Amino acid sequence: MRSPFTLFIRTNTDAGQGLRGIGAHLCLSLVFIVMPAALICGCSYVDKGYRTRSISREANAFFSRGNYEASLGKYRQILAENPAVADRVLFEMGIIYAHPGNEHKNYRKSMECFQKIVDEYPESEYREGSQMMIFQIQNVIGKDRIITAQRQQIASYQRGVEEKENEIGELQKKIETLEQTLFILRAAPADKVLIEKKARRLTLFSNGEVIKSYKIALGGDPVGPKERQGDNKTPEGFYTIDSRNRDSDYHLSLRISYPNENDKMRAKALGVSPGGDIMIHGIKNGFAWVGGLHARLDWTQGCIAVTDKEIEEIDRLVPDGTTVEIRP
Repeated sequence: MRSPFTLFIRTNTDAGQGLRGIGAHLCLSLVFIVMPAALICGCSYVDKGYRTRSISREANAFFSRGNYEASLGKYRQILAENPAVADRVLFEMGIIYAHPGNEHKNYRKSMECFQKIVDEYPESEYREGSQMMIFQIQNVIGKDRIITAQRQQIASYQRGVEEKENEIGELQKKIETLEQTLFILRAAPADKVLIEKKARRLTLFSNGEVIKSYKIALGGDPVGPKERQGDNKTPEGFYTIDSRNRDSDYHLSLRISYPNENDKMRAKALGVSPGGDIMIHGIKNGFAWVGGLHARLDWTQGCIAVTDKEIEEIDRLVPDGTTVEIRP
């Protein structure tokens, strides 16, 4: 199909040879008038398209690096400078707003971008894709709400479980305290303390019946009777509780009447000092947190060690003068 400009040139050429110079001059004038306009228009379109592609590449680079806000900023710049490609730009922006990798994703803004394409660009090749994206995002929003509700419910259940566990813990502590109180109220004072070195066990007796047993730690060299001062052995034989120290370096201590006559005679025969200050005591001050773990090794200098709570209990149940038997 010929353009009006082509038809205009042909008509003037056929009008007659006498007007050839004027017609030719007129045609050339029109060509020089129209051509610059066409060239200017063409250059403007090419420049705008080139700039759009350049900014688009920058937007894609930001997107690939995970800088979604910067990428969106570039697409906004394209919208402002080249509205002719608004539908494509809106589609790209909608994708970025809803992208799973975007920590600041915004489903509302994403939906706005796609909805604008559907409403304002009915002939756009991105219209159908936008409709599909709207549908998908609505599904995602619905699922997110369900997941959020489930997470909140799970968190609520977890808080409830933690509260119940705390309540159970508090009840267990109260039960232990009550049991301890009942034990002390019910138990008669001990009349004998039996220490079995090999079994690492201390047992309280009253009238031949067991009151309670405890795990113990002994001296660092526990095998055999104590012979001399500094040998880190726990004595063997019969003794009594002859005093106690409630201001001990080991929380609280009950002193055993070591050395007895046999111990003194043995030490004299060896020409050494028998030593002394053998105690039933708690854990060294500042280390009470070790608790029952202390009994996993022999760590004293010949004494018999229990936990701080246990020595408090033994202190209440064992009066001065109580018999102490220490067996190998």
